[in-house]
Amino acid sequence: MLMGSNSTKTFLRTGVLATFAWGSLLFTAAAQQKDAEPATRAANERFKSSLPPVSDSDFEDARRGLVAVIPDGIIAGPNQRPAWNMKAYDFEQQEEPPATVNPSLWRQARLNAIHGLFKVTDRVYQTRYDLSYMTIVEGDTGLILIDPMLTAETSKASLDLYYRNRPRTPVVAVIYTHSHADHYGGVKGVVNEQDVTAGKIKIFAPDHFMDFAVSENVIAGNAMSRRAWYMYGAVLPPGPRGQVDAGLGKALSAGSFTLIPPTDLITEDTQKLTVDGVDIEFLLTPGTEAPAEMVMYFPQFRLFDAAEIATHNMHNIYTLRGAEVRDARIWSHYLAVVRERWADKSDVMIAQHHWPTWGSNKISSLLAKQRDLYKYIHDQTVRLFNEGYTPTEISEVLKLPPSLSEEWMLRGYYGSLSHNSKGVYQRYLGWYDANPAHLSPLPPVQEATKRVEYMGGPAAAVRRARDDFAAGNYRWVASVMNDVVFAEPTNKEARELAADALEQLGYQAENATWRNAYLTGALELRSGIPKVPVTSTLSPDAMKGISLDLLFDFLGVRLNARKAEGKKMMLNWNFTDVGEKMVLNLENSTLTHTNGRLSEKADAGFVLTRSTLDQILLKQKSFPDAIKAGEVQVEGDPRKLGELISMLDEFTPGFPIIEPKSSSQ
Repeated sequence: MLMGSNSTKTFLRTGVLATFAWGSLLFTAAAQQKDAEPATRAANERFKSSLPPVSDSDFEDARRGLVAVIPDGIIAGPNQRPAWNMKAYDFEQQEEPPATVNPSLWRQARLNAIHGLFKVTDRVYQTRYDLSYMTIVEGDTGLILIDPMLTAETSKASLDLYYRNRPRTPVVAVIYTHSHADHYGGVKGVVNEQDVTAGKIKIFAPDHFMDFAVSENVIAGNAMSRRAWYMYGAVLPPGPRGQVDAGLGKALSAGSFTLIPPTDLITEDTQKLTVDGVDIEFLLTPGTEAPAEMVMYFPQFRLFDAAEIATHNMHNIYTLRGAEVRDARIWSHYLAVVRERWADKSDVMIAQHHWPTWGSNKISSLLAKQRDLYKYIHDQTVRLFNEGYTPTEISEVLKLPPSLSEEWMLRGYYGSLSHNSKGVYQRYLGWYDANPAHLSPLPPVQEATKRVEYMGGPAAAVRRARDDFAAGNYRWVASVMNDVVFAEPTNKEARELAADALEQLGYQAENATWRNAYLTGALELRSGIPKVPVTSTLSPDAMKGISLDLLFDFLGVRLNARKAEGKKMMLNWNFTDVGEKMVLNLENSTLTHTNGRLSEKADAGFVLTRSTLDQILLKQKSFPDAIKAGEVQVEGDPRKLGELISMLDEFTPGFPIIEPKSSSQ
């Protein structure tokens, strides 16, 4: 046999699974959630008094053009769990914020709860039933769909809602504005891939779309997936003491993730096309909110689509789930470009999140404010670190000027001034703040143990922390109790007090992702890491887009250096359908590969098609079965592959975050 069944399973789980618990999942620990403490109630009242003047204009704009809604707001999913459930957010209908939610975040959550099919202007509609929204443009003979949401179920239900209220004309084109999954994952809910292949439907995307669409969640996918649970509150129940919003939208849908590669790439910086009688001016904006992104102007409708570079909040320069830090300077530059080019020519501006903005003056003002927001964060962070300030110091002293801080559309519901400034610092200077005492600190458990020892032991630390908790010093309590938990993971008093402190911080947070992170940490301290179903973004569609280079690089990421120490191996791979050859080499506890040739010194070789490898990786067939069926020819010693597989780690997204790893393994 080539390998045993256990090795086969390990090979199939290559780790290129970007698994997310999309959508909020009810969890049995919900009953343990506590009420707002007096200090939190007072903090939220003070925060409320500091907010900009109350205005109904955003609510008027968010409701403007409503055509119809899905009656109960529920969209069925691929299993028993709904793909989307707006009914779970009925509690947000009350105007007055509960004490357990920051009043500014409550306002944003209520805005993001306005859902349905909306008419933006003649021949342009939007549907709001996912984290991102789908735009529907009526062409001369059919529909042009912009960003078909995250999952097939929400995009299909949205198009069905449109068809119930507008003529049923075919989809003739799809546009992906950028390479994030919530802007293309639902494509198979609205178009048939056979029609795309046959040339009946075109799919447009920015240059390098596929490179970034499939790569971001591969190399670091497992860690990003786990961190996304915290960022989006994926395991929190919706409610005043749980998940209320994601800032950029309500939540993540829980359906089927799909992908159809684009047929046409926008490769020029500026490019004009006519699609089904609709004139579109494209502008590439790489390095802004996504590494591959573009915005569009529709001159016939006097409409500008900002994709995701200008929404009704501060966006992320650094995202809490983890990703390459974005370039705030370039982002600001492109906002200046689009304002100069299209603001005066536009009667309405849409984005693929949030509600539209009507009127040239309002559009120009929004773009100018967003332009200055990202440039201010960039310039002032750079100024401060050039004066010797560290990331933590910068995040504490940096404040927006009143002209920016008093704008609702710049509030930190998704990004925050604090973690965005740290992102700018990281982009230029990395993690090290130049203080040699921070150059090689002790590992978390050892450092926590020594700190707690200096405090007089766990009992003394907990006792003192209770006094600070009563005084409302929740940031300090969370930090100190984190030390105790890492030094003594089974200390129930410390875990509960840490959870209580994180919970109060969550109740006070204006930023939705901070709230979700705090409350998820509290949940896991009280009840452990939840066992939740996950949806893999490694669908057959996504697998097609992953290059062999990336797949083999990821094998290297999974190699356990300790297990590979002293081992040497060389394997040939010949993919007959795509004409690619590779030599995989193990040496010095490192896995490398060379393209374009085979080696005469290889210990074993495998001749197969790329499609066969894809099926194996997707668990549609096993390697031994593929050999028996004649789909894989083996040369040399087949046991070598099994030996290599035994050295590969298997990633799962349930690793500890809020407590030491050793306590949960």
